[in-house]
Amino acid sequence: MGPCCLLPGWLRAGASETPGRRASFCTRCPHPHVRRRAAGEYAARIDVELLYRQQLSDTDRKLVESVSHADTTGALPGSGLLAVVESPAMEAAVFGPEESGTAAYVSPFLAFAVAVHRTAVALEDATFVEEHMGARRRIPVFDVAALRALLDDALRRYFFVELLASYTRVSSGVTWRRTALGWRRQRFSELDPVHLASLLDVVGPSERPGVYRRLGDLSLFLLGVFPDHPPLPVGSAAGRLARQGGLQAEEAEDLDAVTLFERLGTTWYRTAIRLAAVAGVPVTGTFAVLGEVADHFHEARRVLNAVTDRYLFPMRSRWFPA
Repeated sequence: MGPCCLLPGWLRAGASETPGRRASFCTRCPHPHVRRRAAGEYAARIDVELLYRQQLSDTDRKLVESVSHADTTGALPGSGLLAVVESPAMEAAVFGPEESGTAAYVSPFLAFAVAVHRTAVALEDATFVEEHMGARRRIPVFDVAALRALLDDALRRYFFVELLASYTRVSSGVTWRRTALGWRRQRFSELDPVHLASLLDVVGPSERPGVYRRLGDLSLFLLGVFPDHPPLPVGSAAGRLARQGGLQAEEAEDLDAVTLFERLGTTWYRTAIRLAAVAGVPVTGTFAVLGEVADHFHEARRVLNAVTDRYLFPMRSRWFPA
């Protein structure tokens, strides 16, 4: 079994392959602006609501139907799924105190969908969001417009939901690497950026975009969901990650953990896009908006901070086991 066999199927393919519509666009064009335009055209054709529906469990569907039919305002019955997901009634059903057990039996995907969509609604009227400055200090940041803009797209909202759901089950294990001194055991974990980056030494060209994509995902996930415990590699591990992210080790040492992984995550996403083009890997699903997220990685991290503060913090240990 090769090391790439430990990775989820969508990652082994080198790009996100969300179940559902599987149309793709050519990634062989050497011109970045042409690839970006093609990605945008592909994203515009995606039936995002279908992507959501295909991820729901039977319990999720029953809850959505129940909330829709129980609405007395006349706004929800017959509405699309996303209108129900972002409704106050669904928020109350999943996260409300009178329904404290609901979040335990709906799928994490539906809980995250409600959290992301309701955060987007809350940000429409917000004048500031709190920014984490260390483990116990927060300051108000009044640049909310950038977060609204990032969430003002159905596929980008789905990107955040899919990202969160992907970390409820993580891959880990041991691979074997052939060296000049013989075969060597090499640990792998999707939650350890150093171990994950080590896969770049053993996978083939078609899998490298997926590994870089997942490195970018991990940076965004750790900074967004665990802002009170940002990753901080030291020593040779820090130097290795810096090199994989196009930084000099000395430069990385001068950066705090948040700034370091924002820069690394941005570079890793852009590298995933570039290598997918070189390898001719079909780009599907949320890979189509990866360039937009890379361009606004700082704002994407702040979006997940807001989602975590509002909804995820009390249940992080249940949804995201170490």
